[in-house]
Amino acid sequence: MSIDFKGRVAIVTGAGGGLGRLHALALAARGAKVVVNDLGGARDGSGASLSAAESVVREIVAAGGEAMASGASVTDFDAAQAMAAQAVQAWGRIDILVNNAGILRDKSFAKMDVADFRLVVEVHLMGAVHCTKAVWPVMTAQKYGRIVMTTSSTGLYGNFGQSNYGAAKLAQVGLMQTLALEGAKHDIRVNALAPTAATRMTEDLLPPAMLDALKPEAVVPAMLVLASEAAPTRTILCAGAGSVEAAHITLTQGRWIGVGADAPEMLAAQLAEVTARDGESVPRDGSAQGRQEIERAMARLVRA
Repeated sequence: MSIDFKGRVAIVTGAGGGLGRLHALALAARGAKVVVNDLGGARDGSGASLSAAESVVREIVAAGGEAMASGASVTDFDAAQAMAAQAVQAWGRIDILVNNAGILRDKSFAKMDVADFRLVVEVHLMGAVHCTKAVWPVMTAQKYGRIVMTTSSTGLYGNFGQSNYGAAKLAQVGLMQTLALEGAKHDIRVNALAPTAATRMTEDLLPPAMLDALKPEAVVPAMLVLASEAAPTRTILCAGAGSVEAAHITLTQGRWIGVGADAPEMLAAQLAEVTARDGESVPRDGSAQGRQEIERAMARLVRA
């Protein structure tokens, strides 16, 4: 099955370099018209310049594609709305949004300023919210949309010195879970991608021997699948160095411990059984937890 994006319009944030640039180039190479968004700031989010986005646009145009540059800050909802309006005015629709923009302000939690925590959340989480909110009415009206959140193994599993980044990245997964449910009736599919790649964001975090294996090009195929017409929804793909995995947020079978005075002691005694992963499931929605708990409680009442 060939994946192509002819007739599709895509917005890629943080596309002036690194992984975002490769996302934009790949979508354009397969026929999409692309809004190349990049504030043009440093890795920590300081500064701004349109030159990086314009450079990627020139690459796309030189290869025979169509693209426009946007210097909108994803932290500015009005700017995100203006970017979406610009795309619709030029090309009539928006089919794909890749929320890729991000910054790093790494420090251990004890040493981190709250302002640095807040800024990283603002860029990663609220940036995704702003851009998604800006394209949502367009996708709803046209009954089609593909949205890719960029999460991270740091958000899924943790990483020392990145509490702000991890919190923002896992929050995007929570956003994905609900938007996928709300967008289903409009064929808006929302997924998340956790890349492992050597880019400007990670070059200081990885030993030189690993950099070649972790070329960001290896992440792009997963993005293309998640942005395609046949994309799944509510899927977390992890990709890097040529491998692709799926991450799941699961619910164990658990145990009934009651609400008596000794419930804490009962839980402590049965904690290994509560956390055992045999028979775990991936819930269809957030109500699954409550249903499982109520069903178990009702079953005990019937037996009594």
